[in-house]
Amino acid sequence: MPKDVTPPRPPMPLLRKPEATDGAAIWELVRSCKPLDENSMYCNIVQAEHFRDTCVVAELDGEVVGWISGHMIPNQDAFFVWQVAVSEKARGLGLGKKMLHHLIEREECDEAACLKTTITRDNAASWGLFRSFARMIGGDLSDEPHYIRDEHFDGKHATEHMVTIEFPEELAKAA
Repeated sequence: MPKDVTPPRPPMPLLRKPEATDGAAIWELVRSCKPLDENSMYCNIVQAEHFRDTCVVAELDGEVVGWISGHMIPNQDAFFVWQVAVSEKARGLGLGKKMLHHLIEREECDEAACLKTTITRDNAASWGLFRSFARMIGGDLSDEPHYIRDEHFDGKHATEHMVTIEFPEELAKAA
């Protein structure tokens, strides 16, 4: 290929609300994205059906290549992101940030003044994604230990830090 020719960019996956029938594909995607915790396939089916308004799948050529599960925290003005998964086939496209932005723009997240998620200290990919997302939207990111290894996980899982991204005033007002 000549040096002055840029290779074609892969197409951007379609972002959409999940359906219960996506549950098995979501489960397979999560299983392929180590070190994500694997939930049961049934859990992913229920998420895709009951929480579809605050979850998103990214589809490329009929294949689920991205997934974010989330929900509005009851009695809070916060959107909680449970899990982010991006297939190796779709990495390098900024898909994680695009899915996050897609979700916070949904009407169902209008009441959110911030985004919250939990991340273990050793999950560099997640820290990178959420720091980059905070910079992209102009939000302030903070974190503190939340689910503690010995208090919550009986010593069997690393402490999860509650990461909070406060939305900038103009984003919060638009909601």
